[in-house]
Amino acid sequence: MRSVKSLVAAGAASLLMSSMAFAADMAIAPPPMPYAAPVADFGGWYLRGDIGMTNQKMKSLDNPDPNAALFTQVGMGFDSSTLFDLGVGYQFNNWFRADFTGQWRGRANFHGSQFTDAFAGSALVDNYSGSKSEAVFMAHGYVDLGTWWCVTPFIGAGIGTSYNRISGFRDDGFRNDFGVPGPSSVVYAADSGKWNFAWALHAGLAYRVTPGVTLELGYSYMNLGDATTGANSNFGGGATPQFPWTMKSITSNDFTLGVRWDLYNAPAYSPPLVTKG
Repeated sequence: MRSVKSLVAAGAASLLMSSMAFAADMAIAPPPMPYAAPVADFGGWYLRGDIGMTNQKMKSLDNPDPNAALFTQVGMGFDSSTLFDLGVGYQFNNWFRADFTGQWRGRANFHGSQFTDAFAGSALVDNYSGSKSEAVFMAHGYVDLGTWWCVTPFIGAGIGTSYNRISGFRDDGFRNDFGVPGPSSVVYAADSGKWNFAWALHAGLAYRVTPGVTLELGYSYMNLGDATTGANSNFGGGATPQFPWTMKSITSNDFTLGVRWDLYNAPAYSPPLVTKG
């Protein structure tokens, strides 16, 4: 019996030693692969600048003269002009930003005519010329719509004020009575400016060139309010009172190329860390 017990004990000891040796030969499993934490919302200041071209129009050229309603307007409009602006903004998170800009819109030449044959036996024509410029101060908000291949489409809106100034306004009047040229007149209006409420809608594409520099190709629809001439001087030789003219509801379709300089370091997603076993 004692020999049987010794044999069982020896077998158990041998099995235990074999298990320990097998366990020692097994490789230790690597720890779980760590992943980067999700990027939190961020904020930071940026500077911006834009250059572009305007394409302006207006609803009508109004005059309080009681006979103004008898005239038909033809070819009222503006030539294109340049614009540029500077501003400062804040990136609140990865989809919303806001900025404040000051914009100068260069002189756009104005031209147009009015005519009427409402007076028996007479035809009257007025040819207008001059120029207009604006200084616009506006706060804007933008929503970035996601990024694909470093390109981010965006939309936005702005509100503010516009100082609309008319310069060198002139009215050349001609009259024809029964086919015979009548007296002509020349009326000059003094340069004048006016502050108005202004608003804008924006859309465009942004391309991140470097981590701190972004280019923008933008379109803006601007509503700049009205512009009114100054006091008038009549050189027609008559005593007919002259009234100021008002360019009503000036709007513009603008195309711009801009750049944003970030004054912060935007966070970025990091690739998963790879560890070797």
